[in-house]
Amino acid sequence: MNNFAYTQAASTKEATAAKAADKQAAFIGGGTALIDLMKSNIEQHSLLIDINKLSMLGIENAATGLRIGALERMSDVGEHPLVVQNYPVISQSLLASASPQLRNMASMGGNLLQRTRCGYFRDTAFPCNKRQPGSGCPALVGDNRTLAILGGSASCIATHASDLAVALVALEARLTLESPKGTTRTVPLADFYKLPGATPNIENHLQPGELITAITVPAAAHARKSHYLKVRDRASYAYALVSAAVGLDVQGGTIRSARVALGGVGTVPWRVLAVEKYLVGKPATEENFRAAAALAVRDAKPYEHNKFKLELAQRTIVRALLEVV
Repeated sequence: MNNFAYTQAASTKEATAAKAADKQAAFIGGGTALIDLMKSNIEQHSLLIDINKLSMLGIENAATGLRIGALERMSDVGEHPLVVQNYPVISQSLLASASPQLRNMASMGGNLLQRTRCGYFRDTAFPCNKRQPGSGCPALVGDNRTLAILGGSASCIATHASDLAVALVALEARLTLESPKGTTRTVPLADFYKLPGATPNIENHLQPGELITAITVPAAAHARKSHYLKVRDRASYAYALVSAAVGLDVQGGTIRSARVALGGVGTVPWRVLAVEKYLVGKPATEENFRAAAALAVRDAKPYEHNKFKLELAQRTIVRALLEVV
């Protein structure tokens, strides 16, 4: 780990200004991912800006739906009655993440910014376009069992690691971002992440110095009847091979609205609009779920070791949908 300076910000304006002034600075909340990256020399920062004293808390109903402060801890949100009752897919995605100890430390905003768990990215003995642009992607011809079949490029097929992000993308969550000038903007989470293309080192649309301050999720019938299913190699403390976040509004046996997103298969949290469109107006039957799920992987590009994800993704969608009817 390299030497670094440390400061504790007293306001969001102070925090964002400090970050904008130093391109090598980083915000630190829970620090559960950042410190690991620094210890492994995957990231090197000259300054850590502690944001834990900032007023970025709260789990509450607002005019725009559920509002969650970006500094809320994952465990607190996952166990909050408002979330459990009205947005179960969010609660389930959080409680399926990491370990209880890490969930007690990790912040909601930090979780959304966590970096891939691709083994080649995490091992500095290998080249990696995310770490060193232009150095190459050994995963394309190497061990790609856990990597992406959707949204990849000739430069990168690393999967996005966050369970929470999959659930939030399914429910059309938005981020509130504050700039060093004190202005705020809201961005749909689905538009916040960038596909790797030729620049996999640029993972999102944050502007210099910007800070995630809150997450909002629209209230909806399909949010109340939602579910997160995570398929992984072991029962806990493992990243998804495939996951599905689903929500349905079913009235009189007919699907009025549907939301479906996948994790573990995409370079970003992968919402599958074709599946949703197919389901709306149809009876909520297993037969229709299977037909819809087939559409989720029609544009997939599997590699040597992850072809099994084509079928597993479909099965995971069907199982998740069956949980909410």
